Amino acid sequence: MKNIQYLGAKLKSKLFRSDEMINKYFRKQGITIGNNCHIYSNILSSEPYLISIGDNVTFSNDVQLINHDNSICKISPDKTDIFGRIEIGNNCFIGARTILLYGVTLADDIIVAAGSVVTRSFSESGIIIGGNPAKKIGDWDTFEKKVSPYALNIEGLSPSEKKQLILNDQTLIKK
Repeated sequence: MKNIQYLGAKLKSKLFRSDEMINKYFRKQGITIGNNCHIYSNILSSEPYLISIGDNVTFSNDVQLINHDNSICKISPDKTDIFGRIEIGNNCFIGARTILLYGVTLADDIIVAAGSVVTRSFSESGIIIGGNPAKKIGDWDTFEKKVSPYALNIEGLSPSEKKQLILNDQTLIKK
């Protein structure tokens, strides 16, 4: 049932061209979400009240937030489950197919590379983390210099305008 509700919220979000529709759905489920967030994954978990997301955060597709684990029952028969909060600071980007595990806190201004498994917290701002398990792999200044020649502003463009801009950009043309 939750998947159907999520798909309905996602459809509304597309129809009304408003990311706020999907954010309202997640808030209603118990997730704390700040302003101006762009969430392109079903980040709902069995304990949504343990998830906190700051302002201006983007989640790419297929991101998973895992704040519950049952493995402890194999080691300690008097315990059944492990729970932990997941807290994401302001102005973060979570790349496609990233997994964030229970107990993780990310500081403000962190980029998580696609496919990462984040098993621990990062308190340093302005960094890029990635890998399995995730570790610091760079900083914002170095990343900006590296990708700047390929970066475009497509905000507010129609799909055809976006296509035209991309195809006309000389830095993207293979030589």
